Parts: sequence; C-alpha cells; structure tokens
Amino acid sequence: MGMQERLEQLKQLREQIHAGGGPKRIEKQHEAGKRTARERIEMFFDPGTFVEINTFAGDPDISNLKNPGEGVVTGYGKVDGRKVYIFAQDFTVAGGSLGRIHAAKICHVLDLAMKTGAPVVGLNDSGGARIQEGVDALNGYGEIFFRNTIASGVIPQISVIMGPCAGGAVYSPALTDFIFMVQGTSQMFITGPQVIKAVTGEEVTMEALGGAATHNQTSGVAHFMAPDEETCLQMVRLLLSYLPSNNLEEPPLYAPQEPAGNPEELLQIIPDNPNMSYDVRKIINLVVDGGQFFEVQPLYARNAVIGFARINGQAVGIVANQPDYLAGCLDINASDKISRFVRFCDCFNLPLITFMDVPGFLPGTAQEYGGIIRHGAKMLYAYSEATVPKITIILRKAYGGAYLAMCSSSLRADAVFAWPTAEIAVMGPEGAVNIIYRKEIAEAENPMEMRAKLTAEYREKFANPYVASARGYIEDVIDPRDTRSRIIVTLESLAGKRETRPRKKHGNMPV
Repeated sequence: MGMQERLEQLKQLREQIHAGGGPKRIEKQHEAGKRTARERIEMFFDPGTFVEINTFAGDPDISNLKNPGEGVVTGYGKVDGRKVYIFAQDFTVAGGSLGRIHAAKICHVLDLAMKTGAPVVGLNDSGGARIQEGVDALNGYGEIFFRNTIASGVIPQISVIMGPCAGGAVYSPALTDFIFMVQGTSQMFITGPQVIKAVTGEEVTMEALGGAATHNQTSGVAHFMAPDEETCLQMVRLLLSYLPSNNLEEPPLYAPQEPAGNPEELLQIIPDNPNMSYDVRKIINLVVDGGQFFEVQPLYARNAVIGFARINGQAVGIVANQPDYLAGCLDINASDKISRFVRFCDCFNLPLITFMDVPGFLPGTAQEYGGIIRHGAKMLYAYSEATVPKITIILRKAYGGAYLAMCSSSLRADAVFAWPTAEIAVMGPEGAVNIIYRKEIAEAENPMEMRAKLTAEYREKFANPYVASARGYIEDVIDPRDTRSRIIVTLESLAGKRETRPRKKHGNMPV
C-alpha cells in the first residue's frame, strides 16, 4: 500500500470516528434538544483552537469499528486565549457508556491537565457504565475519581451535565469544583425512578428526581442552571475568566471599570428600621466593576449570596448575607454553601470580600437535629484556614457566633470595616434587654413601654460600631460611598500576602 492509499485510509478512518454513531443517532440526539460532543466542543472553544488527542483509541480492528472514538472525544483548546483541557462524552456512540478505554481517555486528559497546570472541563452525557465490560468499567470510574481528588485545589475542574448522569458516574462531577446543568435535558441521580419505585414504592419522574431545577434549588448539588446548551457553555467560559489556570498562578487581570450606578445610592439601600429587609446584591453591584457579579448557586440557600466579581480589574470572591431571605440567618445549607466557596477561593488565590448583615444562626429543632453545630463549624474552619487576603464589611447586624463565622477579625480577617449602620453585639437589642432587664420589665407598671424604652437605650449605647472599634476589632468605620475605594487600597496593601501555618498532613474539617 502506497503513501497515497495510506493517507486515504487515514482520512476515511478519521471521518468514520468524527461521524460518531452515524447520521440516525446524531439526528436522534438533535431531536432530543441536544448537540453532539463535537458540536459542543466547537461551540465552547475559541474558533479553530481545538486539538484532539487519543483519536484512534479503542478497537484495534480498524476495518470494523464498533464504537468509534469509544464514546468520548478528548483534547484541548483555547478559551479567551488560555489553554483548557476537555472531555466530551458522545451519546451517539453506545449511549456514551463508560468502558475501559473510554475511562483511559478521560484519565489521560486529567493527567495532562495536572502536568501542564490547565483547567479541565468535562461534558457529561452518558448512559452509565458499559455493563458488558463489568469490573473494568467500575475500575475506570475509580481511576477518574482518584484523579479528580488529586487534582482538587491544583487545577479548576468544571463538570457540565448535558444529558443523563447516573449511578457511579455522578461522583466524578461531585468531586469537581463546579457543576453546570441544562434545563430539560440533563439529569443526575444515584438510583433512577424505576429502582426507587421497586425499592420504596415512590413514583417520580427523571426530571423531578434529578433535573436541573432539583439540583440547583433543593439539593445544592449543582451550581449553575442554563436554559440551553449554548448559554451553558458561554457561562462556563465566563466562569473561567475569573479563575487562574492553576493554584500557582494569579487570576487574570482585566481593565478596571467603574461600578454601575451612582455611589450615592449606597446611602439609600439599608432601611432605617433595623427589622426591614433589603437585597444585598444591590450593594454588591454598586461596589464591583461594571456592576458585573457572577453569582454562584443563586437558587440554593438564598439567605447566603456567593459569587465572583472584579474590583479594579482584580478577580475576587464575594460572600454576603441576604437579608431578603430568612432575614439573612445562617442555616445548615447556607453554611455548606459559604464554606465550600471560601475554600475554593483560597485554593485559587482569589481574595475574599465578605459583606456581613447576620442576625444569627437559624433557630429550631430541624436545624439542631440536622447538625447546625457541625455545619456552622465548617464556616469557622474555612475562613480560619484561608490565607488569601480577607476583607470584611459589616453593613448592619453582626450578632453572636454568626458574627464570628462571617469572617470577623478573630478568624484573621486582614481588614474589617463597618458602616455607621453596623450593630455588633452578642445578640440583638430586643433579646439582650429581655435577658438583662427581665426583672425590671416584669415589675414595671407598663412592661411593654419599659421594654421599648430600655431597648432604645441599649441600641443607642451598644448597637453601634464604635464599641468594637474602640477595642480594635474593626479597622475603621467608613462612609458607605467609600466602600469600593477602601477595598481597592486594602487589596493593594495585601498584594503578596504570605501566611504560614503549622506543618501537617491536613486538618480534619467538620464534614
């Protein structure tokens, strides 16, 4: 066989692999509202930058390929000019099922990403383990899980669920940093509706059990939800713009932008009545560059707000209490949400800006029985452990243990600023007065009047930022309009911050 014939054979073989499961299966994929693995890759990367690897891995009998590409496309490309590795499961080939070679291709991508210090994006669309391969398929999952774990905190790992993801397959995404889901076409669950019905008698649809809305609102397993695949992949690109390629690099710098809106608006957001709510995102948008705040898990544990933004062109992680939901109390889910985000930012050199307005931990038997002590401790651990620059702004309430948990000076915040509206105390004035002056109130001619009078006096004397400032727990009380400028100069002063901790294998975080 001459060179020309060999080249023709190569061309035909490559075309066969690129064709995946063939026109009928591709058409079926499109009818289900889904793109093929290669279409998704083309949509995700900067045009013309994708380089495929392990193209011919799989069946050595090239004359009769049973599973072209082994049901997964792997390689690397550029996102805004920066290298990113990818694997995209191909549902048109054996339902994207994972066999030994399929897993080996994914493992190779993870190994290369670790060696070269580049993020990994996984596009999941699979019917699960290739049952006929038995324990080889299970071992393949285990090899992937191990690599996800070793890569954690070294390179960003992003999972995009673009079809079914069931059984053991869900644990690789669960080990990664962020999970994206598409409404209507993606599902995640350990056991499907049929097994659940057989075991417990419950009847549930795939969408209700493991759809995008379920995991973004109820379980908190996923972080982002998109209406379609194109929007989803654009969101992944946006997320990557805030992140460094690995833990030894700084996040990319962008040209600074002025915030959206007038700083004077900051004076109008917090109501005069301390029991009234407001949307903390209005404050965030008036402080960050261009009013652009990329919120993470916006539908889950809405009493906490987390996400990425830029301040003076520098990427930061933002954590805030949300008075608009559950009065901004910390509960089990909010504690988990904040803790994991704080640890991610610490892994990847993103300074943490915390906006505090917290009346306490949510009371109730459901919270206590659910382990609020254990979950709340995660926040104390995460903030204490973090060595990136940490700046805290106390907007209004800062009560009790929740004040400490939201990155107080005692958890080694580098700078704590307070607005004049700040109330820093062991508990709210009403609760404090009921305890301290219980006898006086009970013996008064008009207990309600006496309670109101004593509460007003307590609020005036103690519910302000100056007692804590006098003791050195707060760096400064600032005009709300100066919030952005103080954050900028403080971040500049903290550039190159180094903090060493005792040598240890690792701590034992309360989980």
